[in-house]
Amino acid sequence: MIGTVAAALVAGAAGGGAWWYLHTRGTPQEVAQRFTQAWQRGDLTAMRAELGTADPAFTPTYEAMRKGWAVESTAVRLDSVRETGDGTAEAAYTATLRLKNVGEWSYSGTVDLAVVDRHWKVDWSPEAVHPDLTAGSSFALKTVWPDRAAITSAGGERIDGAGVGGSVQQLTGFLDKATAEDVDRLGPSYRTGQAIGRGGLQERFQERLAGTPSTEIRLVAPGGKNAEDAETVGTIDGKPGEPLETSLDLRVQDAAAGAVRDLDKTASMVVIKPSTGEILAVVNNKGGFNRALSGAYPPGSTFKAVTAVGLLADGLDPAERVTCPKDVNVGGLPIRNSHHAAYGSVTFSDSFAYSCNTTFAPLAKERLSPEELVRTAESLGFNKKLDIGVAEARGGSVPRAESDAELAAESFGQGRITASPLMMASVAAALADGTWRPPTLVPSLEQEHQPQALPEGVTDRMHRMMAAVVTKGTAKDAGLPPGTRGKTGTAEYGPAGDLKTHAWFIGFQGDLAFAVIVEDGEGGGSDAAPVAAAFLRALR
Repeated sequence: MIGTVAAALVAGAAGGGAWWYLHTRGTPQEVAQRFTQAWQRGDLTAMRAELGTADPAFTPTYEAMRKGWAVESTAVRLDSVRETGDGTAEAAYTATLRLKNVGEWSYSGTVDLAVVDRHWKVDWSPEAVHPDLTAGSSFALKTVWPDRAAITSAGGERIDGAGVGGSVQQLTGFLDKATAEDVDRLGPSYRTGQAIGRGGLQERFQERLAGTPSTEIRLVAPGGKNAEDAETVGTIDGKPGEPLETSLDLRVQDAAAGAVRDLDKTASMVVIKPSTGEILAVVNNKGGFNRALSGAYPPGSTFKAVTAVGLLADGLDPAERVTCPKDVNVGGLPIRNSHHAAYGSVTFSDSFAYSCNTTFAPLAKERLSPEELVRTAESLGFNKKLDIGVAEARGGSVPRAESDAELAAESFGQGRITASPLMMASVAAALADGTWRPPTLVPSLEQEHQPQALPEGVTDRMHRMMAAVVTKGTAKDAGLPPGTRGKTGTAEYGPAGDLKTHAWFIGFQGDLAFAVIVEDGEGGGSDAAPVAAAFLRALR
C-alpha cells in the first residue's frame, strides 16, 4: 500500500506541479489569507512577516494610504488564489475602506506570491496596495462640501445666523476657519481655511451639520504636489447636512431675555419644560462667560427645596410644628436667619416659606445623615454629568458633609455645595412634575441618565409648601402671578471677613420651570423673584 502511494506521487510529479507541494512549506492560499487578514486588522508587523523580500517602501506606503485617504477602517475579502506558474501565484482581493467624513469605497486588486527559500511568500510591490499605484505615487482626496444645515428652534426658526440674541449665539457657537490643527483632528477631507463649527452646538454637531462631501479618490503621480491634476481612481457621492432641532422656544427665550436685559447687575435665567426636561430658554444679560450653563454658585436657600424633599420622605409632615429661633448653633457653627429674623413656633411649611435656616439646620442633623442628603440631591440631578448638547453645561455638586456643622450648612445650600442656574432649573422642573429628567437642549440626543421619580407623596406637599413661599413667605412681594410656586435663596460667598451675596429664585408655573440668579443681589425675594415675575407676565 505504501509503495502504491509513492508511485502515485511520482506520477503526479511527472505531470508537473506536485514537486512544489512536496518541497515547499505552506500554500499560497494560506499565505494570502494571513496577509489579507493582517491588512484588515492594520497589523503591519504581521503583514511584513509574510513578505519574501523586505521593501523599505512597504510601511510608508500603507501609512500614507491611511493618512492620505483618511482611512478609519479596512475590510479585505480574499476572492481567489490561483497559481500562475511554477512557484508563482496571484491572490485577488476586494478592499473596502471607510474614509473619515466621507463614507465607504471598495476596489479590487491582486497580490503576487512566489516561493522563496521553499516557502510561499508575498512578492510585494506598490500595486499590491492598489492596482494603479506605482513607486513614488501618493494618495489624496478632492472634496466638494454641501451647504451646511441649519440649527433651528423647536418652532423651526433658524437660530444660527445673524439677528438672534447673544445668549442664543452662546448656545449655537459660530463658524470659523479651520486651522491645521483642526484638519489633523477632523481628517484630510477638510482643508485649512474651510468653515467649521467652533463652540456650542456648531462644534458638537459638526459632522451632522456639515454632511459628507462629494469625493474623488486620487493617486498623485510621482513628483506631483496636489490632487488637482491627479488620477481619479474612485468617487463617493456626498450627502447634505442634517438640520439640528433644539428645544428652544423663541417666545419663552424672548420673555426671559427681556426680564434680565435692563438689570444693572449680572443675571442669568434658565427655563425648562418639566414634563420632558427640554430647555426652553437660556439667557445671560452680560456677554462672554455663559453663567447660566457653566456658573458654579452656592445655591443658598433654594437648596432647602432639596433638603425638604429628604425631610418629607423621612416622614416629616408640612403641618408639623417646628421652631424658627433667631439663632442656633449646630456642631459649633453659629447659624442665623436672614435679617436676624425669628418666627418662634411655626409649621414646617411656614419655616420653608419664611426660609428659616435655624429650622432646617437642626432638622437635617436630627433626621438626615450626610449620605441621605447626598442621595436626595442626586435623585434631583446633583453629582451627575449633564449632557444637554453643548460642552459648556455643568450641573451641581453636593459633597458628603464631613461634620455636623458642614451638614447644617449644606441643609440651606452653603458649605461646599455648588450649582449652575441650569442645575437649579432642573431641580425646579423635578419638583413641578414629580420626576427629575435629564435636561436637554437637543431632544434627539440620547441621554445617559434615566428619569427618577420623587418619593411617593412628596410632590403634592412640596407644591403646597412652594405656593406658601409666594403667597405668604419670602416672595410674597415680588409680584408673581397666581399659581406660581417657588423658593427664594440668598447665597453667601467670599472670605469670612468680606461676605457678599447672590440672589436666587427657582420656581414653576404650569409646565414651565425656571431658575434665576442675580449676582451680588441682596435677597432672593427682593432681587431674583421679581425677575421671574417679569418673565411670567411677559408670557401672559
